[in-house]
Amino acid sequence: MHSPPPDLLHVGSSLSVNPTAPSPATKVYSSEPVWNPSRWLPTTADEVKARGWDQLDVIIVSGDAYVDHPAFGTAVIGRLLEAEGLKVAILPQPNWRDDLRDFKKLGAPRLFFGVTSGCMDSMVNRYTAARKPRSEDAYTPGGEIGFRPDYATTVYSRILKQLYPETPIMIGGIEASLRRVTHYDYWSETLKPSILADSGADLLIYGMGELPLKETVRLLKRGVPFSSLTTIAQTAVLLPPGKAAPKNANWEDHTLHTHEECTADRELYAQNFKAIETESNRVKARRLFQPTGDRLLVVNPPFPTMSEPQIDASFDLPYTRLPHPKYRKRGPIPAYEMIKHSINMHRGCFGGCSFCTISAHQGKFVASRSKESILREVESIKQMPDYRGTISDLGGPSGNMYKMKGKEQWICDECVRPSCIWPEVCRNLDTDHTALLDIYKSVRETEGVNHAYVASGIRYDLFLHDKGVTPEVQASHEKYIEELAAHHVPGRIKVAPEHTSDHVLRIMRKPSFSLFYKFKEKFDRASAKAGKADTPVIPYFISSHPGSRPEDMAELALKTKDLGFRLEQVQDFTPTPMTVATEIYATGVHPYDGQPVEVARTPDEKQEQRSFFFWYKPEMKKALRGTLQRLGLPEIARRLLDENKATRDVTPPPHITPVSGTGMTTAPCGMKVPLGSPGLPKNSRQEPPAFTRPPCGGAPGSGPKAKPASRPFFPFPKGAGKGRKA
Repeated sequence: MHSPPPDLLHVGSSLSVNPTAPSPATKVYSSEPVWNPSRWLPTTADEVKARGWDQLDVIIVSGDAYVDHPAFGTAVIGRLLEAEGLKVAILPQPNWRDDLRDFKKLGAPRLFFGVTSGCMDSMVNRYTAARKPRSEDAYTPGGEIGFRPDYATTVYSRILKQLYPETPIMIGGIEASLRRVTHYDYWSETLKPSILADSGADLLIYGMGELPLKETVRLLKRGVPFSSLTTIAQTAVLLPPGKAAPKNANWEDHTLHTHEECTADRELYAQNFKAIETESNRVKARRLFQPTGDRLLVVNPPFPTMSEPQIDASFDLPYTRLPHPKYRKRGPIPAYEMIKHSINMHRGCFGGCSFCTISAHQGKFVASRSKESILREVESIKQMPDYRGTISDLGGPSGNMYKMKGKEQWICDECVRPSCIWPEVCRNLDTDHTALLDIYKSVRETEGVNHAYVASGIRYDLFLHDKGVTPEVQASHEKYIEELAAHHVPGRIKVAPEHTSDHVLRIMRKPSFSLFYKFKEKFDRASAKAGKADTPVIPYFISSHPGSRPEDMAELALKTKDLGFRLEQVQDFTPTPMTVATEIYATGVHPYDGQPVEVARTPDEKQEQRSFFFWYKPEMKKALRGTLQRLGLPEIARRLLDENKATRDVTPPPHITPVSGTGMTTAPCGMKVPLGSPGLPKNSRQEPPAFTRPPCGGAPGSGPKAKPASRPFFPFPKGAGKGRKA
């Protein structure tokens, strides 16, 4: 791509004249106009001064590096506040271990500090499922570790309260969102109160924050004191001691068990989770109260699902789609490299998987962008400096839920099911793929687009069912898999059956593995028809999920061997706040029926299950043979370990790929970085990068250590947690 004339700057999909040149005091990161720092929100005092600002209205503190892209929440919130006419700056990855100069350099904002851990829960970002420090931070240049603290939202908020006690603090992002009520923390093995209590923040925005944030700004502009912002939808506040919740005639109220009751009685804690998840799945949720110490936590109901114009407005903000230029010499930001040329077409997921936080954060109901907005983003991607003709992903939280909703809204209004597709697809769910197929066709026919792939995991149960399906919808199902195979698979397709055992899949809220066989048969047939026979299907699986036993993992290993798979891209279950699976892990019982569920907790139990993924490795066979002998499964041992069968490696390619023959690797925007550069991914794939799944102030690597025997935070009565057999 040719560079634009020096007096022009790319902004979104258009060109505009640069209104002001940076002042002499501004650090110039590059002479190329595309890297002019004035295109980004300011991150330093010099950049603020270059804009002629004496004081900022809002400062956003983030645990991630600043990437000005719609897939990064800090950029979305910053650009939204900018569109509201506010003076906004980003403080990315401030140093919390020195004299706190990073927190002081921009001063106090006029309205509030916004604090987020980043795109991930900081503990998931920093530690593996075994509680060992990760070797890479996907949201830091070069993948370097040590640039964010444990429990980042809490650490940042406490520092800001110490330095600027009079300035309000608003917290948001996934860490704050999923820790808004009493929750189990896997890394400390404790039950923690709302993050508002630990952090000292004044207001919490949960879920996708655009609508509550705009309402907050509207009220602040009218002169409403920050302390009076207690009735904004989709926010939570911890009221001062003795203060009653404000009355609101539009909301019904429900009081949860107190934090102290939860820590004393696991049954009450489980009841709380069931109530919280039920309310999060309602169209018209109730307001939740939870007494915490001598204060009252108030969680206001969410806003309605975003309309098409509302979600379009968020994605149409003037992002540069690039990391801030100050990172150019520090190496690639792995998470950005993965999604820089991708398009998110919708938010929300009605799958309701037990281990997943998407519906708890983004909501059960899908908000879809307009075709026009998506095509505008295609044009923006085409103008990026390193675009070479490929849209890497046309997807979303699930690859094929675009525009899907209930046929009759009144039925959805009364529904409290956590999933629209489990235990079977709801007859009221419209699974027509026609609108999605139209997007695919329009994008791949756009001039300058050579390839438009679908890299997001797809839900095959959405096009393999026939419940309440008209002939027209059935035709869209058949056409979808054919067009997917013919035009939109980047050499391999990702799906997530997660397990093969039906009783484990029921706990996971996933369809039977028999549906995977049906999908693979149909996809293989469609691929052959498109002249792409033998296109690999990449299945994702989880070990040590609540309900999974060693014999279930043996079954998984044998079934995947029979399919010709050698698995590498696998994951050990990590308990993250606000999921059914985490509550089972924490208490040993299912929160919906109180029945005990078997859980692998100790490192040895987890490793025993994980080892079945690697049955084909010579060094694993002795241990597996011993396990199968102990379980009384000699026939499985013979078939799994002794029979020869042709298998293939189904490992996805690394997210940063070597450039053939150069000794270099591709970095942001076409930069080339030596393969030996610090922070680049290691060859080992035993622990996948943190961002392949989409959940306090120590030095790097000083976090929680794996304990010799992990246990639930409640003492079990006799027999609890030993599992029920399905």
